[in-house]
Amino acid sequence: MQSKQRLFGTDGIRGTVNLEPMSVDTILRVGRAAACVFRRSNQRRHSIVIGKDTRLSGYMFETALASGLCSMGLDVILVGPIPTPGIAFLTAAMRCDAGVVISASHNPYNDNGIKFFGPDGFKLPDSMEEAIEKWVSSETELNNQRPSADQVGKARRLEDASGRYITYLKQNFKREYSLDGLKIVLDCAHGATYKIAPTILTELGAWVTTIGAKPNGKNINLNTGATYPARLIQKVIETGSSMGIAFDGDGDRVVFCDEKGRIYDGDDLLGILAQPLREQGELGSGVVGTVMSNFGLENYLAQLGISFYRAPVGDRYVVEKMKEVGSLFGGEPSGHVVSLYRSTTGDGILSALLLLSQLCRVGKPLAHFFGMIERYPQEIRNIAVRERLAFEKMPKVLRSIAHAEKSLVGMGRVLVRYSGTETKARVMVEGKNEQLVKKWADEIATAIASEIGAS
Repeated sequence: MQSKQRLFGTDGIRGTVNLEPMSVDTILRVGRAAACVFRRSNQRRHSIVIGKDTRLSGYMFETALASGLCSMGLDVILVGPIPTPGIAFLTAAMRCDAGVVISASHNPYNDNGIKFFGPDGFKLPDSMEEAIEKWVSSETELNNQRPSADQVGKARRLEDASGRYITYLKQNFKREYSLDGLKIVLDCAHGATYKIAPTILTELGAWVTTIGAKPNGKNINLNTGATYPARLIQKVIETGSSMGIAFDGDGDRVVFCDEKGRIYDGDDLLGILAQPLREQGELGSGVVGTVMSNFGLENYLAQLGISFYRAPVGDRYVVEKMKEVGSLFGGEPSGHVVSLYRSTTGDGILSALLLLSQLCRVGKPLAHFFGMIERYPQEIRNIAVRERLAFEKMPKVLRSIAHAEKSLVGMGRVLVRYSGTETKARVMVEGKNEQLVKKWADEIATAIASEIGAS
C-alpha cells in the first residue's frame, strides 16, 4: 500500500467495504503486519483474539485477518459476534497478546472497520498503530518475516466467550439488588449485543421487551439503536415500560429513555453516577468529558465539588485524559462511558448495569433524575464534505465562526471539527440564547457546505 494517507483514524481503521482501506487484500496485510508488532519473542506461542459485530462483511474480514496472523506464526482465537468491550475484557482475561474487533460501530452495514486492543485491554497508542502501518507498507520486510511451514499459527473457536463476558458483567450488579418485575425495552441495533444484553437483564429479573435483535447482516444500526432512539421511545410508551435502553452496533455506547420517552445521554449518565461513585471510591480525581460535553454538566458537577476535565472527542482520548489526571470515570455525550475501576474501555451494557444499580440503590425510577442537569441549548450540525480542508484556509467559514464567537462571548461557545470516523464536518454551538445558538449553527454549517460540501 503506497498511499500517504494514514491507515488508522481516531478509532482504528474504517471505511466502505471492498474499497480501500477495507479491502480483503489490505486487511490480510494488516493481519500480517500486526503479527510482526505483537510477536515479541520466540520463546512461546503468541495468540490474538478476534471478535466482530453482525455485519455481512465480518465473515470475510475475520478470515482475512486470521489468515494474515496465522501466516506469520500467531495463533488466533475466534469468538464470533460480541460487543467491542467484550474483546477488551477477553484479551486481558485470557492473557492474549492483543485483541481485534471487526466493526464500524454506529455506521451502516456497508462500512466496516478494525480496532485493536493491547494485552492490557486498552486501545493501542498511536505509536503501535504507526508501527503496524509501517509494516503494512513494507512488503519486502513483511515477506522476510515469514516463518517456516512448521511454525505457522492455527485458528480455533472459543465456544464460551459470551458466557465468560456475561459472568463478568453480572459481577458488576450487587446480589442484594434485583430487577424483579422491572419492565425494560432493549434496542440492540441488530448488533453485537442482541443475545448478551437480553440474557443478562432477564437473568437479573427484568421483564425485557427487545427490538433491533434480529440481525441479518445488513440491518445493523438501520433506523435503530443508540443513534436512532425514536423506535425505543415508541416501544417504551406502547408497552408501558419503566425505561428503555439502546445500544449501538458494537455495544460500546448506550442511551436511555424514561417512562415518558425522555432521552438520557452520556452527559446525563455522568451526572447521575458521579456522586454515588465518589461515595464508593470509584471516581478518582473527578469526571472526564469531552469538548462536546454540555456546560450544564460541568456546572452541575462544580456544585457537587467534583472536578471536570475535557478531552478531545473519542473514547480513547477520554481514557488518555483519565489516566493523565487520575480520574476513574468519564465519557462522551454519545454514550461512550468508561469506568476504569471496572473496565478498560466504553461498555454499553456495563454502563446500563451501573445506572440500574443506582436506581435500585435509591429506589427511584429513571424519571426521578430528569432535569437534574440544567443544560445549555446546544445545536449540532453534521455536514458531508468532499475533503478535509483546514478550516483556516476557508475565509468564509472563519468569518462565520468569528462572528458567532463574538455574538456569544460570555454566554456560549463554538466548536468546529472533522469527524474521526466519517467524512463529515461537525459544528457545535452552545449558549444561553437558543435563538442565537440555532442561527450561528446554521450559518457556520452553510459556510462549510458552500466551501467543501459533498455534491
